Amino acid sequence: MTTRQPTTATLEDQRIPVRAKLAATWTSFMFLYAYVDILNFFTPGVIEDVLNGKVFEFGLSQTFSTTALTLVAIPILMVVLSMTLPAQANRITNLTVASLYVPVTAFNAVGESWLYFYGLGIVLELILLALIVRYAWTWPRTAPPAAVATSPDRGTVRAQQQA
Repeated sequence: MTTRQPTTATLEDQRIPVRAKLAATWTSFMFLYAYVDILNFFTPGVIEDVLNGKVFEFGLSQTFSTTALTLVAIPILMVVLSMTLPAQANRITNLTVASLYVPVTAFNAVGESWLYFYGLGIVLELILLALIVRYAWTWPRTAPPAAVATSPDRGTVRAQQQA
């Protein structure tokens, strides 16, 4: 009977492409963003306010719903854009959108009574946005192509070959 010996081999740690890091972070942000809103429905009085046509301090309207959908749709679209845009456009788009979401995220704390709940959600969202900015900002660059050594003109090469 053979017993398995524990292995001491090091786990392979493959480099994760920046695009995948960005898409994964936007996915995490999107889920957190949505779930903070969903879990908010369990806060006392929220359902009653919604039934009375009020969300936070805003009246329910087509404008409110369209704005809310846009704020959720942008991170969803950033998952796809992070995987498909060319590198330079990808970097600029991620830096811009993540930076614009910082004040939007911070705004969610205004007037909230459940500070621990919203505070945790906002801190986690800001950490994810900071990671997105960091990944995009530090996007690896390729080295410029090595300068091609100038070759002697053809006449010199022929003369050297005939000699």
